[in-house]
Amino acid sequence: MKKLNIILLSLVSLITLGIFTTQSVKADSLSDQPVMTLGTSLTDSQKQGTIDALSSQISGNNSNYTTVTVTGDTLVKYLNPSGSSFTSSSGVWSSALIQKTSSGSGINVKIVDYNGNNNITTITADQYRNAAVTAGISDADIYVTSATPIDGSGALAGIYAAYASTGSSLNQNQVNAAQNEMGVLSGITDANKGTDGYSDKQLNNAVAGMKSDIAQKGDNITVNQITTIVNNNLQKNNLQNIINNNQKQKIINLMVEIRDSGALKNSNFKEQASKLSSDITSKAKNLFNNLNTQENRNFIQRIWDSIVSFFQGLFN
Repeated sequence: MKKLNIILLSLVSLITLGIFTTQSVKADSLSDQPVMTLGTSLTDSQKQGTIDALSSQISGNNSNYTTVTVTGDTLVKYLNPSGSSFTSSSGVWSSALIQKTSSGSGINVKIVDYNGNNNITTITADQYRNAAVTAGISDADIYVTSATPIDGSGALAGIYAAYASTGSSLNQNQVNAAQNEMGVLSGITDANKGTDGYSDKQLNNAVAGMKSDIAQKGDNITVNQITTIVNNNLQKNNLQNIINNNQKQKIINLMVEIRDSGALKNSNFKEQASKLSSDITSKAKNLFNNLNTQENRNFIQRIWDSIVSFFQGLFN
């Protein structure tokens, strides 16, 4: 039995080393000063109302931020490559603010009410968070609002422009994947609105888990491996009987696009996806407590159980 304990201890040490050893890669980042993006279509009163709503979220001195105006040309530059059809004359009302946070804090998104109303009608905070991770954004607080009811699909364009204004850059292929992701996730959530056993948090948690899992495999991961990962994460979140085959294929195609975008070459992508999944779970404990099945048990615990079972059988 003493020999068994020594073997088990050694194996756990190796597993722990493999899991927690990561390669440090410098990620795209903002300057320390917050950046506010304002839609060019806002009237003077709407602009001031937007500034008031967003600046109230800044920690510290509310006047200490830079401003970027988002125009139709901004939408064309950042969103049209992913299939959108904006023009230079397209209107822009949804606005955002992004503030750099400490390393390891992850992406946090809050949809801010405008005069007491949530005017972002389609995209949820978790969808924005997942898209931000895909685009290559890391460790930031993002606030989104709109003076008029709108789907909010253009809000991230301002965030991309905010990065460019500070001299940072984002991979356009990842930006394209992020925009497609918002469309896929919001479409699935809209189609399943009112469906028993479905929530947007479950879907976004599943997608964050998929990203983390495919990142561990690396950019040589096959479509078959991606399909298995998609199925596993849908099952972990009790969505396997809710997400239909067409929706599942869209998710698989999205994961393939993320693979091909170059995102998996950056270890920070995996860390941000894992942090997102952890945050979604912790902020919806009651929901995910109901999903505490055998398949959802802690990853380390399941590995430990398998090792113990194997060696107990061997030595017995």
